[in-house]
Amino acid sequence: MAILTVKTYKDDHVIAWLTALAITVHVLESTLPSPFPGFKPGLANIVTIIVLCRYGIKMAAWVSLLRVLVSSLLLGTFMSPTFMLSLSGAAAALMVLFLAIKMTHFYPFWALGPIGYSVLAAIAHISVQFYVAYYLFIQHDALFSLLPVLATTSLIFGIISGLIISSVLTNLENKFGCTKLNYGNKRY
Repeated sequence: MAILTVKTYKDDHVIAWLTALAITVHVLESTLPSPFPGFKPGLANIVTIIVLCRYGIKMAAWVSLLRVLVSSLLLGTFMSPTFMLSLSGAAAALMVLFLAIKMTHFYPFWALGPIGYSVLAAIAHISVQFYVAYYLFIQHDALFSLLPVLATTSLIFGIISGLIISSVLTNLENKFGCTKLNYGNKRY
């Protein structure tokens, strides 16, 4: 009988811990009261952008999608409207981040930092979530009156998250000598 061994690296363990952190933050964030539907700060996305800046888009996609899947299983929302909205928002944010990173390959002067990535992801996330909610669940024109408020709060929370991410990355670099800050450029 052959024993299958899987070789893991230090980065694999770090990604696993960061995924667990993102899941924990997502579950805790779901307990926060919301003044109106769709109003969440998106704190778990902080972890995703940190992973993007340190390990690239591939690892950020793993963390984000695992967070959505495992959190929905823990919260009992798997395959519910909440899951569909969360998955569509995460996929949209990842797609926009991927495109932003690809743009930096063609236009290096256009490179974004943590705040730019965070704002792009937040706006993409709420935009797609809004249209998924409209087309799949609530097909009423009055829903569009919420869009400016949701977009504005996404912009604000995107900036705040970006500032937090920037601070965390700076502290990682200063305290632990982490110099792998590549702001999303492909590392693998």
